[in-house]
Amino acid sequence: MSTQPQPSNVLASILNLNKLTSPNFSNWLRNLRIFLNLERIGYILDSKVPGPLPKGATKEERDTLDRWKEHNMRARCYMLAFMTNELQKQHEKMHSVSEILDHLHDLYYEHSRNAKYEISKQFFRMRIIEGWEVGAHVHRMIQLIEQLEALISIIDFQLQTNLILQSLLDSFGSFITNFHMTKQKCTLAGLLNLWSLPRKICLAIRERR
Repeated sequence: MSTQPQPSNVLASILNLNKLTSPNFSNWLRNLRIFLNLERIGYILDSKVPGPLPKGATKEERDTLDRWKEHNMRARCYMLAFMTNELQKQHEKMHSVSEILDHLHDLYYEHSRNAKYEISKQFFRMRIIEGWEVGAHVHRMIQLIEQLEALISIIDFQLQTNLILQSLLDSFGSFITNFHMTKQKCTLAGLLNLWSLPRKICLAIRERR
């Protein structure tokens, strides 16, 4: 009987194959959080180094601090293990997860901010041109949305849909009106599928609506 790999081992393999490099910081951090949550120590990513215990600290307070130190050590080791050798050398003398994260944010914030600006500029300015294939245009806009989300820049789903529809030609006005009336819960994939139909069927749908 074959033995199924443990979920934590599967996630560790994914992280190991996608070690931290400058362009993938947001994706790496999201995967790391998933992995640490599975290990029940994800809270470490959002915690600061606790201060020293006061004199006469209770056993519960001492146990809590010892547990935090253990979890911080484990999370720190995972972070270092899932970095490139160069980044490991830069962070191996840092003793807390929060210190490593603060340094990584300083390293990659400017890159992330510039990337968000360029992608969002392209997304908000996209307009279809007469003769363009509508399915390819919608697919490109969905790709830009996914790139923004990878940079932890979330756009409300309804706004995503509205911006895609607003990028179409005025000749799609009746289609857009009917879309809002009949496809209020349509996903972006469902919206794309409308344009993946054969051209004759698409035209028939528009004429019927």
